[in-house]
Amino acid sequence: MEGVVVSARRDGSTITVSVISDKQGHFGFPANRLEPGHYALAIRAVGYELEGAAAADLKAGSTATVDIQLRRTTNLASQLTSAEWLMSMPGTDEQKASLMGCVNCHTLERPVRSTYTADELTKVISRMMGYASGSEPIRPQRRVNAEARAANPEKYRKLADYIASINLSRESTWEYPLKTLPRPTGRATRVIITTYGLPRPAIMPHDVLVDEHGTAWYSDFGEQYFGKLDPKTGKVTEFPVPKPKPDYPEGMLDLEEDQGGNFWLGMMFQGAIARFDPRSEQFKVYTAPDVFNDDGMKKSQERQREVTVRYGVDGKVWTTEDDGEIDRVDLSTGKYERFQPLKNYAGQPPYQIYGIAADSRDNLYFAENVHSFIGRIDAKTGEAKVYPTPTPHAYPRRVQMDAQDRLWFGEYTGNRLGMFDTKTEKFQE
Repeated sequence: MEGVVVSARRDGSTITVSVISDKQGHFGFPANRLEPGHYALAIRAVGYELEGAAAADLKAGSTATVDIQLRRTTNLASQLTSAEWLMSMPGTDEQKASLMGCVNCHTLERPVRSTYTADELTKVISRMMGYASGSEPIRPQRRVNAEARAANPEKYRKLADYIASINLSRESTWEYPLKTLPRPTGRATRVIITTYGLPRPAIMPHDVLVDEHGTAWYSDFGEQYFGKLDPKTGKVTEFPVPKPKPDYPEGMLDLEEDQGGNFWLGMMFQGAIARFDPRSEQFKVYTAPDVFNDDGMKKSQERQREVTVRYGVDGKVWTTEDDGEIDRVDLSTGKYERFQPLKNYAGQPPYQIYGIAADSRDNLYFAENVHSFIGRIDAKTGEAKVYPTPTPHAYPRRVQMDAQDRLWFGEYTGNRLGMFDTKTEKFQE
């Protein structure tokens, strides 16, 4: 069988190495990827499972050979990814798109396995809307304004009706065939994947940066921890992040490294940004003032989600807010300055900024999703301009500024990579 993922993990290790079988069913692990020891083997091939346990004992200077036998699974549904559930379930693109937000907290297996009726689902969905985006089934986090968001369950009737039509509320099994994605073939099988287990099941690694020493640093989307991983040993070290607002949901989103080797975190519901010095292993937190940060988290989504740092230019850091607002923090004083770049924009709210970056002069550029444009704030005058993406409804997000002051961004629904030249004000996609 071609395209079977074969994984090997040594006893006592948190590191798993995976390879993929070729069209003859052969697979191999390079000698420099596995140390001597006893290895448990696992496979991933949707529709199949191992015929009994598989293991190998690897000795120094020798090769271990193992034949793996597969059998067809009797529980295909438990192997499907959320993408395969979307492929399988009947419904329009609009109906399926309404489920995309579900995967922020859990897979689509949860709603399709449920037995709730449409009437019950209106209440279930209403309750789920009261959870913060850094939630997961084993660690739900209630929003401060959970009751307000959960008001009027009937507004979720349309979604509830759709889920009830594809779940197990009427039948003991699904009335539609379960579809699967094809396994890798050809060049796609020539790959080695290394995964590193983290110490707690609730960790939600979100952003990852690799420093000049090869150490991987990550933000935790659901808890107040900042972590680092040594890829050579698999050792994980976590640093507790301060909680300016202890009663609010926890978790960090954006992670950036500045010119001095410090790391910056957007603290979402905690209403702040944090700087971490890897040398002293200490945090400095810049909390938004009460006028910006009283009940802001009650209003809608997460505050202080992303940061961009070129503090060597003017000693200031940019950070995003909700509703199309952006703040700039003076690091010498901790003072916040509020910008509303979309105040005079002709488009109607809501607005969502997802991705910010500064050029070499600290002018800020940002990606706006709902109306699909790149925006600019002049660092000296505060003047704002917008540049619509050539592809309508492209949903630009996750921007990066390169050394030539070119802004690169993903087009989330445009299926393209975009580049905006800040000097010529021209797009390429």
